[in-house]
Amino acid sequence: MDFMQNQMMQFLHYTAFANFEIGHLVMILIGLVFITLAITKEFEPLLLIPIGFGMIIGNIPFFPGLKTGIYETGSVLNILYHGVQNGWYPPLIFLGIGAMTDFSALLSNPKLMLIGAAAQVGIFAAYMASLALGFTPAEAGAIGIIGGADGPTAIFISSQLAPDLMGAIAVSAYSYMALVPVIQPPIMRLFTTKKERVIRMKPPRQVSKLEKITFPILGVLFTCFVVPTGLPLLGMLFFGNLLKESGVTKRLANTASGPIIDIATILIGLTVGASTQATKFLTPKSILIFGLGATSFVVATMFGVLFVKFMNLFLKEGNKINPLIGNSGVSAVPDSARVSNNVGLEYDKTNYLLQHAMGPNVSGVVGSAVAAGILLSFLK
Repeated sequence: MDFMQNQMMQFLHYTAFANFEIGHLVMILIGLVFITLAITKEFEPLLLIPIGFGMIIGNIPFFPGLKTGIYETGSVLNILYHGVQNGWYPPLIFLGIGAMTDFSALLSNPKLMLIGAAAQVGIFAAYMASLALGFTPAEAGAIGIIGGADGPTAIFISSQLAPDLMGAIAVSAYSYMALVPVIQPPIMRLFTTKKERVIRMKPPRQVSKLEKITFPILGVLFTCFVVPTGLPLLGMLFFGNLLKESGVTKRLANTASGPIIDIATILIGLTVGASTQATKFLTPKSILIFGLGATSFVVATMFGVLFVKFMNLFLKEGNKINPLIGNSGVSAVPDSARVSNNVGLEYDKTNYLLQHAMGPNVSGVVGSAVAAGILLSFLK
């Protein structure tokens, strides 16, 4: 009888109930919120469902030492998490993004690239704010990249500069990517007038195949000669784009834009979500990171819009740019471009801005990777 009781007590000792803390419940509820938003509102479901479910997995309490948790060396989750910790998954995602991206909108109107560059101000604003709040320069650089609204870049940078903060930075970056349709429109309306919101832009010119093929080659040479530290991301981005545009590597382009990016997205989402284990994640620093991330994202959106207004001071009538596409300078492709288009249609149902907004949007992808390379070059 005593033997049975001891066995039962030992069994109960190993259950999640015996190791439960209130923080686990908090994180599980947040995971459920992510899943709910993904399903009911369709906010970045490819990201929020893996992250939300990962949060649930990562916050089921367990008895330590059984090689179960993501932070326990040798566990399955820990092995999968190596791809995040060592920056393996983000370049694979950039390869897929490159293979899916059409740079025609940017090539047809190169000055739109400046909008993507202007939106990166949010990154450096958050960097300065983080320093002021007591974070180390390396931590501040990792936090600042949230302003680019680029989850893979945020993970890559935090794996290099601030591994201990990676969970909070990654979840923050992906959260704000998903909330683009909620956060950006009020800022866009606040900093534009009704007259500016109905500006019609000239249709983009036809881009030749030679331009499309040449662009990724020149792009990787120029950006990586300036910031070689951005090579893992920029090299894969432009390589993926060359696979797409060359016309002779369709199978490789389809693999990069299909199975590879899908597998990498699943693994990065699930393991990042699981890394939010309450005992390590729920700290004052994590809450502060979420606040700084929101600030950087708002600043990035604001500067994108204001920079277009500044550009318009020097452009003739008929060549002016609709400031509503300024928000798309952040790297949330293609959601921020869709937001530009949707807000524009609210004020003129025949003024479609999507084709124009994709220019600064894809420029923002390159810009955030360049900004990441700059930060790495003097902080690592």
